[in-house]
Amino acid sequence: MPLSAYRVRASIAVSDIHRAVEFYEGKLGLRALQSGPSAHVAGGSRTYGSGGGPALNVYQSVTAGKSPATLATWYVDDLDEIVDELTSTGVEFTRYDQLEHDAKGITARAGGGRIAWFQDPDGNTFAIEADV
Repeated sequence: MPLSAYRVRASIAVSDIHRAVEFYEGKLGLRALQSGPSAHVAGGSRTYGSGGGPALNVYQSVTAGKSPATLATWYVDDLDEIVDELTSTGVEFTRYDQLEHDAKGITARAGGGRIAWFQDPDGNTFAIEADV
């Protein structure tokens, strides 16, 4: 059976699961569906739900923050509203020199729509996108 028949979940390495929990749950408002061991830490991982199912696995690892690429993207209806909500919790949006951003850190997305990026405490990059 092809992999397209199965759900996929992004996995994000973090250096300190306790600091990550403060960010992912406290600032992003994600709800942990389960926790488990990772890196010899009994509660060293969390699985977070998004869009009605498990979507993001955050685990403690020495490989945290090693990728400069966007690791996961949330697709939203109202980008301005979500950016405002996250900014109010202390999330800072990343601005790239080669792109023009508005005052909130939002820029035009290739192919249409708009996008904004932010990073977790380990420098893992995430995006929020909207078609309009």
